[in-house]
Amino acid sequence: MQSISMIGLDIAKSVFQVHGVDAADQVVIRRQLRRRHVLAFFQKLQP
Repeated sequence: MQSISMIGLDIAKSVFQVHGVDAADQVVIRRQLRRRHVLAFFQKLQP
């Protein structure tokens, strides 16, 4: 996975939208997550 410099998180009741970009503002990740998977997703990312 490429280096993510900024993450946007759109929160809702049960579905979350994650949008990550690198230092050049190129989209690196765009994903839809259920509430129960959000914590596991962020734990896997590099700090």
